[in-house]
Amino acid sequence: MKIAIVGSGGWGTALAVLLANKGYDINLWSWRPEEAIALQKERENKEFLPGVLLPSNINCTGDLEFAVNGADLVVSAVRSQSARDIAKRLSPLIKEGTVLLNVSKGLEKGTHKRLSAIFEEEVPQAKIASMSGPSHAEEVGRGIPTTNVVASKDEKVAEFVQDIFMCQSFRVYTNPDIVGVELGGALKNVIALAAGICDGLGFGDNTKAALMTRGMVEIARLGVKMGAQYSTFAGLSGIGDLIVTCTSMHSRNRRAGILIGQGYTLEEALEKVHMVVEGVTTCETAYHLAKREGVEMPIVFETYQVLFCGKKAKDTIVDLMGRDKKRETEAHILKWDTK
Repeated sequence: MKIAIVGSGGWGTALAVLLANKGYDINLWSWRPEEAIALQKERENKEFLPGVLLPSNINCTGDLEFAVNGADLVVSAVRSQSARDIAKRLSPLIKEGTVLLNVSKGLEKGTHKRLSAIFEEEVPQAKIASMSGPSHAEEVGRGIPTTNVVASKDEKVAEFVQDIFMCQSFRVYTNPDIVGVELGGALKNVIALAAGICDGLGFGDNTKAALMTRGMVEIARLGVKMGAQYSTFAGLSGIGDLIVTCTSMHSRNRRAGILIGQGYTLEEALEKVHMVVEGVTTCETAYHLAKREGVEMPIVFETYQVLFCGKKAKDTIVDLMGRDKKRETEAHILKWDTK
């Protein structure tokens, strides 16, 4: 079994270590040739996953064609806004029937498309799957017990990925609802930004619990409208990923939100985090997607106003708390899901 991991950030590196420790030979590709050389020589990703040594069966390379040549599984771990570009580059290199697994979380700006849909368009000869769930690279790379879910339109493809990744420290479930799995993983980053803003403002546990609960409702509303199953959002890629991203300091989205709540501008916050904060672009995309689909998402809308329209974070809390009275149960969604 030969495996290629495209993208040498923290997540791509952590998965390379996980699979290498299972005995697989891994090609880990970096888009920066100088980074590939450093990784191969130093055997450590000092920028994104410091302290985790790379096993000898990980080969680091800056040559994409070499990395994926003959691979049985290609894992895309690039940032969401690079997904289409990397898909175009992969298309002539991937043979018919190769499994292409997306492990990134986001939506394409402009088209609002899920990442697996992009790969389906650009690499039609591949078998596509997506994996998501509560999984910080810092913990997976160190073998801390973690659970994820893999989704595909083809159950056998999902089971193939499940078998490859399953080990004592990494448990994988399957789910046929790829729409729900991907939307849950992408949209929770927006709620994590909002949770971080609340932390930065000095609010407490009550505020965050309410924000997370109602944020999950918003994610499910949009997900169901786009064809997902409501029950998916009660699982690992929904509430599971939301919990870990809203509460952990490993979460770059939460850290960026904290800085914004403390008064930093978006640009200043992103500079301080010094890593890709997927929730920023996803917030903009979710805002326009919700308006297009006619879905009510007040937390997402208010977060958008803070990030892109200059609204003061404290004012969003006043507006959210002062909204008209509502019924909690999403009766129409629950009825739809139990047909």
